[in-house]
Amino acid sequence: MDTVLKPLYIAVSWIIVQFHSLFSLVFDEASGWAWGLSIVALVVVIRIALIPLFVKQIKATRNMQVLQPKMKAIQERYKNDKQRQSEEMMKLYRETGTNPLSSCLPILAQSPFFLALFQVLNKIAGNNEVGVLNATQVEQAREAHVFGAPIAAKFMDSASKVESLGATLADVRVVTVIMIVLMSGSQFYTQRQLMTKNVDLTVKTPFMQQQKMLMYIFPLMFAVFGINFPVGVLIYWLTTNVWSMGQQMYVIKRNPTPGSKSYAHLLERMQKHVIDRGGVRGRRDRYVVKQMVAKGKDRNDDERKFVSALAKHDLLPQADGTVIKSETPLADAKPGGGDPGRRQQPKRQSKSQRRSHAQSGGSDEQDESDAAEPEDKKPASSTAKKKAGGSSGRGGAGGNARNAKSGQRKGPQRPKHPSKK
Repeated sequence: MDTVLKPLYIAVSWIIVQFHSLFSLVFDEASGWAWGLSIVALVVVIRIALIPLFVKQIKATRNMQVLQPKMKAIQERYKNDKQRQSEEMMKLYRETGTNPLSSCLPILAQSPFFLALFQVLNKIAGNNEVGVLNATQVEQAREAHVFGAPIAAKFMDSASKVESLGATLADVRVVTVIMIVLMSGSQFYTQRQLMTKNVDLTVKTPFMQQQKMLMYIFPLMFAVFGINFPVGVLIYWLTTNVWSMGQQMYVIKRNPTPGSKSYAHLLERMQKHVIDRGGVRGRRDRYVVKQMVAKGKDRNDDERKFVSALAKHDLLPQADGTVIKSETPLADAKPGGGDPGRRQQPKRQSKSQRRSHAQSGGSDEQDESDAAEPEDKKPASSTAKKKAGGSSGRGGAGGNARNAKSGQRKGPQRPKHPSKK
């Protein structure tokens, strides 16, 4: 183990030593603040180095979102065959190059550094030199206390070992329990925030079930294994959990998952701004509108409401992500988000209505429409018929034959029953 992790021992200890030299300008070099803040700075450096992996994770998550309609179709098609459903899901992942486990990449990438720090602190507790730490620095780190607990002490250490580090067993256990609770609570809150605010709940996928399991499994794992972690490792993991929570809050607010609660809140804010100012602001809003227009009929309910609200103010989203004022009034758009410019078809009349219309007013409407047009614009056939027929009687020989026969059944008539003759 030591041979494999030796390069990491050197890297981790070197980073800690450099930041310890910096914090020693403010705090005592043997104090817990100087060494504790050095561990916090180590987390910051590692998480900044992992930003490319985080970006890759976001892109993979977005690919999963694009596949949501296809996943939903697979679920509906094979809802009674779970095995076939899983096979089709895996086939879809392979065809699109999507990895549903990509959300674990940052955790997996941190694991070697986590193990290296764990071993470095164990060697410090044993008063052994490790990495670039010399004997004096090891002695200082061994005696450094954070809230009364040495950074190399553990919850399960014996009272004699804790006393050799210059502390009491009660102080160590109180500090470690508080840090374990904070570490597990921050992990649970981060995962729950992802599941409740940034997941499309309309589609149930194996990825969602996996995330739901991790929401409960990870905090329990940290609570169980945390009693064997040194205080310095607890500081490391609590800091990385807080970083992950803040990073995720930023992503949820700026670039939420379509169909999630955060996405609905984003569209509400965008809608108010677009209606007030008549246009979108920033690249993010243009990207959201562009993706919304590209979806077409596959928009979700929140996106349909957004488009309908803009249509009521005669605003039309464009394919390039902008919003323009429409020349054609769109105020009569349906609230369901349909095509605002679509022409409504007239309702079809029943047979009795058509017969009543033919008997009472069919020819009169024809005369009114003819009278509404100028004489020079009337069709010649219409003028000739009116002159030849004289007055337009209802069903008379000189009237309009089509109006007179409207409402009657074409073709041979069925003979009446003898009782009705």
